[in-house]
Amino acid sequence: MAKEELLTLDGQIDEILPDGRFGVLLENDHRIIAYTAGKMRKFRIRSVVGDRVRVEMTPYDLSKGRIVFRDKGPGGGGVPGPRRTNRR
Repeated sequence: MAKEELLTLDGQIDEILPDGRFGVLLENDHRIIAYTAGKMRKFRIRSVVGDRVRVEMTPYDLSKGRIVFRDKGPGGGGVPGPRRTNRR
């Protein structure tokens, strides 16, 4: 059985919701609820309001999606935060 085709759209995060979800405004002016993909959680990629993101959606439910890529906007990057060390 083949996997269904996913829709990939670009958008911008406009709201941070509880439980690791985000309100995303797509380029076609639709607003959806999206969560971060597992790889983004694994590598602790943080998203904030104003970030440009790429969202995957299934054709069956066009109100929800999964954030698979975050593009740092202008002025992004900066100095990384403190690193955790495993000292005893």
